[in-house]
Amino acid sequence: VQLVESGGGLVQPGGSLRLSCLASGFAFSRYDMTWYRQAPGKERELVAHITRAGDSTNYADSVKGRFTISRDNAKNTVYLQMNSLKPEDTAVYYCNAGTKGTLLGGYAVDYWGKGTLVSVSS
Repeated sequence: VQLVESGGGLVQPGGSLRLSCLASGFAFSRYDMTWYRQAPGKERELVAHITRAGDSTNYADSVKGRFTISRDNAKNTVYLQMNSLKPEDTAVYYCNAGTKGTLLGGYAVDYWGKGTLVSVSS
């Protein structure tokens, strides 16, 4: 089982990045997918969530209107389009796959990627 994030990097405030998370080794289409982030000295927080069919999404208030989560089950990939980036978006972004449960109640089975660093600075 692998989740491999990519697309992070250094960007100026107001810029955009698109993160990707490529899944392998499990039935991707049966898993809800979530992006989390962890800033230096802070706890990990939920950024965006998408259901297995892609028919429902949820976002942290801090990113609503700026970030968009999407998925391509044919490519085993989930994306996070990040626009109007702010310095406070600087963090390591992690991809999570979960099944047999719900986002609020927790998943019986879930997997994590190793993360990709996003730095927003002028």
